[in-house]
Amino acid sequence: MTVPFCVLAICLGLLLLHLLLFSSRSDGTFRLQSGNCHDGIDSTPTPTPKSTSTVATSVASTSQSKLSNSSTSTTMTSPTVPSVDLLYLTFNCAKSLLDIPVFSAHLQTAFHQNATDLPQVVVLSLQEVAPLAYSFIGGYFLNSYISRYEQAINIAAQHVLDNITSRESDTITITPTTRPAKPYTLVRGNNVGYTAILLFARDPSKLKDIQEAEVGFGAAEMGNKGAVGLRMLYEGDDGSSELTFVATHLAAMEWNLPRRNANWAAIMRGMAFGNPEVVVNSYKTSITPSPASTPPAEDQPEHVRLLDDELNEQHSRFQQELHNISVFKPTSHLFVAGDLNYRISTTSPPPSAAFPSLDPESENYYPDFFRLDQLTRERNAGRTLHGLSEHEVRFPPTYKYDVLPQRPGTQELELDVPWKFAAHRYPGWTDRVLFLEVPSWLKKGDDKDPRINVRAYDCLPVLRMSDHRPVFLRADVPLIAPGEMAPPSSVDPDVSKDPRARLPVEIDPEAWERRAAARRKEVMAGWSMYLWSTKEGACILATILAFGAGVYWLYHLF
Repeated sequence: MTVPFCVLAICLGLLLLHLLLFSSRSDGTFRLQSGNCHDGIDSTPTPTPKSTSTVATSVASTSQSKLSNSSTSTTMTSPTVPSVDLLYLTFNCAKSLLDIPVFSAHLQTAFHQNATDLPQVVVLSLQEVAPLAYSFIGGYFLNSYISRYEQAINIAAQHVLDNITSRESDTITITPTTRPAKPYTLVRGNNVGYTAILLFARDPSKLKDIQEAEVGFGAAEMGNKGAVGLRMLYEGDDGSSELTFVATHLAAMEWNLPRRNANWAAIMRGMAFGNPEVVVNSYKTSITPSPASTPPAEDQPEHVRLLDDELNEQHSRFQQELHNISVFKPTSHLFVAGDLNYRISTTSPPPSAAFPSLDPESENYYPDFFRLDQLTRERNAGRTLHGLSEHEVRFPPTYKYDVLPQRPGTQELELDVPWKFAAHRYPGWTDRVLFLEVPSWLKKGDDKDPRINVRAYDCLPVLRMSDHRPVFLRADVPLIAPGEMAPPSSVDPDVSKDPRARLPVEIDPEAWERRAAARRKEVMAGWSMYLWSTKEGACILATILAFGAGVYWLYHLF
């Protein structure tokens, strides 16, 4: 009679052991173990192999031909100063598992665009990376989603390296290769709810002092909408430079323009790479005079003057320390990528609305619609993405796509997905990558000035898993030492508009405390959704109920 009770107890014990071993980290981040390592104006528009190990070169050629219509006119040029080759890609994953062979084939094409070698650093900004319950819990629950991107990147990179090798030599050699098993190592990954950032490097040893920052601005400041950032020192063979990457997902819907701007303001105030409260408390301690330091009455005027000078100096240091932990650290390059959700209208389209066309002969050819882009207008007006620049956008709208049924006879590797624009949303350029240009105080007005040399700014083809298209930026980022990047002590009014010289907003001293409180809410909400909305959760609840029923039965039996 005690057999059912024993069986239930064993099952519950195994379940609890599983949860203890694989539960999420308390801070919500995940770690993958690598084998190697306003006011808006209402404007309405008026008049895009069969296995992962055998993706052929022709696949890349096919995908390349589809990108060539929208690729930038940027040509590959040799940088005049030492630089790091960077690729930053953003993709709204629609809470779906990645199709590794298809994504790796498209990524292989992106690696080839205006380049002959692999980028040294690859960063992914992923939105809606997994179902919300998994995203809120984090840790183990995200690994099956995140690991697919690591696999896809390394498959694409391996094909690029194989092509380079085949071009360099027409002879067969049996000399052992020293090439690592994986071209890229996942150096760091972090997420805030739906939004994740992944940092890959060819040589992980060149990335030093990696810091993380995060902020949520969804419901109750949780991460259904939010931003996550990484900052590091890149040490190349010929120089070093600080790099800051922000991945974000701003508020959706056409009419939500003011909220998108407010989301960006929340990033500026709340995304801190150090605890602002520690800086504030240190400042308060430093300005509190001790009773023993009070001078005689006859020396009071001179003491007041010296004290004012000291307080001014301490306040300047305090402001500088806050600036250094903000997204706009004066000595760092900054890149922001994500589903920024800026549209071309503040209203939904009527049934007869004109939609962008990918046909160059059409009167509705898509470049004509870009003049309505909210992000460009708001950025130029100083209401969002303060100080950031964007390369010329020549690719078609990246949202919103309705994926059509697969064509008869389509190969297993579906590189050309049939699609149409969704009728209830104006197509828009929601997915973007922006950056801070090299500061003006480093420029002398000649050809030798350091600059971010953009090789390509483009989108990948439509994937069946999502209603967004991935967008990537490939650029040579000059290696400028942090000491050289710092702004001068006195700057003119034009230079002071640079957010590295003067912050657009004040840093929230309680940013870390707010995020910790929101994280606790995420864990509670995540587990609640997991238990009540997934099959695994239903099994856990059923086991607990069965265990309780067994205990109740035994209690009344004996």
